[in-house]
Formats: sequence, C-alpha cells, structure tokens
Amino acid sequence: MPIERIAPDSSGKGRRVAIVQSRFNSPIGAGLVGGALRALSEAGVADGDVTLVTVAGALEIPLALQRFAQSRRFNALVALGAVIRGETFHFEIVAEQSAAGVASVQLEFGIPIGNGILTCDSDAQAEARMDAKGYDATMAALELANLLSAIGER
Repeated sequence: MPIERIAPDSSGKGRRVAIVQSRFNSPIGAGLVGGALRALSEAGVADGDVTLVTVAGALEIPLALQRFAQSRRFNALVALGAVIRGETFHFEIVAEQSAAGVASVQLEFGIPIGNGILTCDSDAQAEARMDAKGYDATMAALELANLLSAIGER
C-alpha cells in the first residue's frame, strides 16, 4: 500500500478569515495587515469573507481570537502585531504571553491561527519583516485550514 500524502494547499476560496491586529506600533501593524490582505487576495478569499478588528496591544489579541473561535463562523484566524524590545523586561513578558495565548486558543478550538506577531529588537527590524510576516502568517493559516479539512474528509 502506498504512502498517503496530503499536498499543501493554501487556496482560500470559500474560506472565512478574521484578522486581529494590535494598534500598538501601528505603522508596523499597518504593514502586517497589508501583507495579510495581499495573501488573502492572492489565495482567492473574497473581501466579504474577511473581518478585520484592532485591539490595544499584543496581550489583547488572544481574547479577541478566542471570541472569533467561539463564534464558529471562521475557517482561519490571523494574529498581527509587533512587540519591540525596550529597556525593560516587559518585552519578554508580552512576547511570551501573547504567543502562549495564541497557541492556547488554536489548540482549544482546533482553529488554525497564523501568528504574525513580530518580536524584534528594533523598529527597523520590524519594518523590514512586516509585509512578509503578515503574508506568511495568513498563508500558513489558510494552508492549515485546508489540511484540517482534508484530514476530516478521509
């Protein structure tokens, strides 16, 4: 018997996607959203199937994601934000807790979440990564949504 392989598929036609963006470091957030929206467009997700909300900061993202997951209206979620290292320990707390919250929601609800929360040492690093990270996180969420569907159909 041959090995069953499920090919990666990042198409988005018919998929409903919610994006939660942090307003903290808003210029970087805008760049992340730009990359995410480009990914959705290229993947064939209809504008009417996209919901975009903003929250104050990265620590608020998981709760908004949880509410979207609870609604069962979406096939994939995307978390976007930027945590820039400062002179205090706050960076480590926010970076770690926001990532843990995103992962917790994903596992609790079984919904794909593309984690596009940048954790960088400087604004320049974040600016250099923002478009690609928004794009990649969104494509990863769509690919995982399609994989879960393919696994469920077998």
